[in-house]
Amino acid sequence: MSVASITETGQYLTFKLDSETFAIDISKVREVLDFTTVTKVPQTPDFMLGVINLRGNVVPVVDMRLKFGMSGTDATVNTCIIIVEIGLDGETTVIGALADSVQEVLELDPDQIEPPPRIGTRLKIQFIKGMGHQGSQFIIILDIDKVFSAEELAIAQEMGVDPPLLEQAAV
Repeated sequence: MSVASITETGQYLTFKLDSETFAIDISKVREVLDFTTVTKVPQTPDFMLGVINLRGNVVPVVDMRLKFGMSGTDATVNTCIIIVEIGLDGETTVIGALADSVQEVLELDPDQIEPPPRIGTRLKIQFIKGMGHQGSQFIIILDIDKVFSAEELAIAQEMGVDPPLLEQAAV
């Protein structure tokens, strides 16, 4: 979805990674959890911290700071796991996104969202839906379905996420 296709006010969950503010469409967020113990799974990418038990379901947890090339997250009282639903090829995968803190649910009008900046051709920005602005603050709006590659989602599914179980849990 491009910025041009955003024609009505949207609600976004905002969160911090380092000093930057990011946002995810609220319809992709299932819930927000306090940080808990994550069980490491061997031979997974560094940004995949491991898995948690969420009411009997195994959910992979990704350190979003590492995913975006920042230093790893240091757990504090504000550190949280945002449980998101990611769609790829008609299947839904549930992933926990580790963030420094959750800020608020924010409504942004289409005129408050600009296209992502063009910074050369080597920078991959296809996962940025747009740049929201509220006053002088910029908010990086993520297209969470494009943050992870098909290969990364396959690894997440192999870590214990079974799509048929997800469909049953959603009912």
